[in-house]
Amino acid sequence: MHELVWLIPVLPLLGALLNGVVLKGRLGKNAVAWVACGLVGLAALLALLVIGGYLGSPEHAAHQPFERDYYTWMPAGAITTPDGVKDLTVSVGFLVDPLSCVMLFVVTFVGFLIHLYSVGYMAHEDGFQRYFTYLNLFMGAMLLLVLGNNYAVLFVGWEGVGLCSYLLIGFYFKQDFPPYAGRKAFLVNRIGDFAFVVGLFALVSSFGTLKFTELFPRIAANPALVQGSYVLGLSLASFVTLCLFIGATGKSAQIPLFVWLPDAMAGPTPVSALIHAATMVTAGVYMVARSNVLYQLAPEISQLVAVIGAATALFAATIGLAQTDIKKVLAYSTVSQLGYMFLAAGLAAYSAAVFHLMTHAFFKALLFLGSGSVIHAMGGEQDMRKMGGLKAALPQTYRTFLIGALAIAGIFPFAGFFSKDEILHAALGRGQWALYGVGLLTAALTAFYMFRAVYMTFHGSFRGSHEQEHHLHESPPTMTVPLWILAVGAVVAGWVGFPGWNVFEHFLEPVILRPAGPAEAEGAVAGHAIGALIPAIVALTVAALAIFAASRVFGGDRGLEGGRAWAERFPRVHRLLSNKYWVDELYDATVVRGFWATARGLFRFDASFIDGLLVNGARHVTVAFSLLSGVFDKYVVDGLVNLVGTTLDAGSRTLRRVQSGSVGNYALVLAMGMFALVCLYMALRQG
Repeated sequence: MHELVWLIPVLPLLGALLNGVVLKGRLGKNAVAWVACGLVGLAALLALLVIGGYLGSPEHAAHQPFERDYYTWMPAGAITTPDGVKDLTVSVGFLVDPLSCVMLFVVTFVGFLIHLYSVGYMAHEDGFQRYFTYLNLFMGAMLLLVLGNNYAVLFVGWEGVGLCSYLLIGFYFKQDFPPYAGRKAFLVNRIGDFAFVVGLFALVSSFGTLKFTELFPRIAANPALVQGSYVLGLSLASFVTLCLFIGATGKSAQIPLFVWLPDAMAGPTPVSALIHAATMVTAGVYMVARSNVLYQLAPEISQLVAVIGAATALFAATIGLAQTDIKKVLAYSTVSQLGYMFLAAGLAAYSAAVFHLMTHAFFKALLFLGSGSVIHAMGGEQDMRKMGGLKAALPQTYRTFLIGALAIAGIFPFAGFFSKDEILHAALGRGQWALYGVGLLTAALTAFYMFRAVYMTFHGSFRGSHEQEHHLHESPPTMTVPLWILAVGAVVAGWVGFPGWNVFEHFLEPVILRPAGPAEAEGAVAGHAIGALIPAIVALTVAALAIFAASRVFGGDRGLEGGRAWAERFPRVHRLLSNKYWVDELYDATVVRGFWATARGLFRFDASFIDGLLVNGARHVTVAFSLLSGVFDKYVVDGLVNLVGTTLDAGSRTLRRVQSGSVGNYALVLAMGMFALVCLYMALRQG
């Protein structure tokens, strides 16, 4: 069955084609939903069959990937590399290995549930067909990204999810902010993508290929190929990994290119769930894990990845403490959790990074869809200060949201406990005490702000309007069933990484290619030198204390009062966090206004330069040339134009008389024409 892997991305792309082009405007909402959800559901089912087929295949038994090239895309011809002249050919091909199996499951399974949820959530929205067209396209692009067997196919999916994020974030294009947010996401990602492309060119020029199974085993067997000086004082491995990581900071919203992700909340809530949980933002983590052999040979860049990840995790978590929009809280939570993943990847704990990616997909999709259920019941309201007491009116939403909050807080036995503990344990095992401390503090802040959201939204008394209270209702089954399925995943998904018999880590081992040499042994030994039990107990205790603190500040009817008291006690801190450190304002004052100032300066320089030429003697030449050009324009150009116009006008007046509308006149002209032709024929024949 794994040979049918090509069909998995084709199915959602076919859904986009059918709904968006072939059947556009001809289907009702039910038919649109059946096409969109049905094809994604088939892709999810086929993904399970492909994964099962691969696990039972000889390739998996031999720790080898299944790979198939389907057609030649770019026969670029001969190029010169350090090894000589090589024939560069880029094919469209797919790769099935343990890493792509994990991503395949996450993208199709969680993506299908989000599609199903969207049927209920978007039922009364305009643009229903357009929405599902974009959503299917998003799924197809992400599947191309995770299944591609080379960087070129990966990059097509990489750009595809960027395009779809622009379309879906700006879905409500009649409003002012969503199109702006979509453009912001698109432009910020272009910055990272430029660096990504530069890294790919460096690989092509050095190896003549972008194919994973040709690049990585060769580099792992001979690390010297990428460790020599390349450019800017960096080795080839360092330069390429730095470029790829800059691309990842854009796609996966890390410092300094994280600013687009919180504004992505402008799109429909299921879109937020898809972007944050199963598709776009996980692409950077996947790419770094896929390129692990390069990062292992660039320790300084790996350290940078870990530091940026830890800084992003803490930075975003502090902002989440003061946000009042329920979706903004979850947005900054995503930025923070992605930082955790990059922290793990930078520590060479790639299986831990992917493990947290998988568990995060379940509980973050659950939390976003739960917030969507709340917003649906509140008639579009997103401000938690106007909620409260929703536990009774939305019991299923409350229970599932609580499960998601416990999972992301790292409470045993929920999924987040296991995956977050793996990352903290990796930091300890490598002696990175500062990074461990940042990770532990971030875990405490995460538990605090998530239960702040739980208490402000579901506990205490209702603080909305009487009309909102009158219309409160639980969401329909198309929305609550996906919530419960994701809730089950948020409970059980972490057990595959249980310490001591970490099935997940063993499953990913064939993908983590260890370069030849002794460099990797020390980290691995140190990682097992510290027991897992004590750090796990410490992390669990910290999370429990943070939840207790949140209950003391925001529990019961103290939702608003507790927040106000905290803000009044620490006004400067609260203002700093609620304004998100004024990062957007800083970007506007430096990057945006700097760009416009540069553009205006170049324009003025150009104008003053031309004026200078005129002052220094060119004025007389210009004036003379202007006079001559005026004469030429008036008497030659205009004359020719007028001649053409006069000729056409006279001709049309003459021909108009022929078009009299009289059939008799037409017959006469026809007879005269035939007579003239006969006369001409006889004259030529006699001649």
